[in-house]
Amino acid sequence: MYRFYRGFFNQRISFCKGRTSLISAFPRATNFSTSNIDAIRPRRAILYVPGNDRRKIEKLSNLKVDCAVLDCEDGVAINKKSEARNVIREITESFDFKNIEFAVRINSLDSGLAEEDLLSILNCRNLPDTLMVPKVESADDIIWIHDKLKLLSKHGSEAKKINLVFFIESAKSLLDLRQICEKAVDLSKKGPFQFEGLVFGSDDFCADIGATRTTEATELLTARQLFVIVAKSFKVQAIDMVHINYKDEAGLLKICEEGARMGFTGKQIIHPSQVPIVQRAFSPSHEKVEWAKELIRLFKKHQKEGKGAFTFRGAMIDKPLLLQAENIIKMSEQLND
Repeated sequence: MYRFYRGFFNQRISFCKGRTSLISAFPRATNFSTSNIDAIRPRRAILYVPGNDRRKIEKLSNLKVDCAVLDCEDGVAINKKSEARNVIREITESFDFKNIEFAVRINSLDSGLAEEDLLSILNCRNLPDTLMVPKVESADDIIWIHDKLKLLSKHGSEAKKINLVFFIESAKSLLDLRQICEKAVDLSKKGPFQFEGLVFGSDDFCADIGATRTTEATELLTARQLFVIVAKSFKVQAIDMVHINYKDEAGLLKICEEGARMGFTGKQIIHPSQVPIVQRAFSPSHEKVEWAKELIRLFKKHQKEGKGAFTFRGAMIDKPLLLQAENIIKMSEQLND
């Protein structure tokens, strides 16, 4: 068995060495979205704001963040939950979110508070764009959300679907993620929500498996990779973990670029100062857009000449790289809309 694994890894190392020239042709790495994700509005940065803190909510008008999440869960003390619901309901009637996606994170289903959160939110004059559900553990939780949204909604059967983004925060939910997503996709077809994304809850995940959270997050590497693979297999967004030390800008940039290389489409943030760093890291750089445009132009030229693969900036270019270049252009155009 040892010889088998040693041989396998030696083969992989040899293969990777042969791909060095291709890798070096790329500018700074960022995320390559799968084909259907570019139809979903960008969520490069999702900023949590306590739902009971009117002052912080009103400051959103000065930010250019993709998604603002008015929080009823972890960001709100247990004795302030009712106040958070009231403030959020009042905010929906008066506050102009402009181009910011307006989302609400309810309490977890096992808290006993989720139904009351939903009842309050769904009776707002203006519904949030997106509902975020923490600590989803099974497909049964998705069924519960579906049934409650249908039962409690006062906006009628013709109401626009609310976007659904849910959190994976335990070992069990990660291992069952495929089944959970299958149920969400199935219920999205004719149900009251549109399944659009997944959020990785790193700190609760670490607590669940008994891991020690470190700055480098090596203890979460396998979990994050598996999380991205499942999310992308269902063509939904994958939102990465929070970087808690909001003053550590260098560390934030490093972990953002790592997440983008892994395939994450965005990141959770807890402070407005993190917005520009995160959104820039999960956007195609000017150099990458230029690279993609030139690659596409040359690919079309070679196709007309009846040629297949060709060399571009020291790398062999074929159809998979063309698809990646096209995704970069789509993302760039979407962000400039």
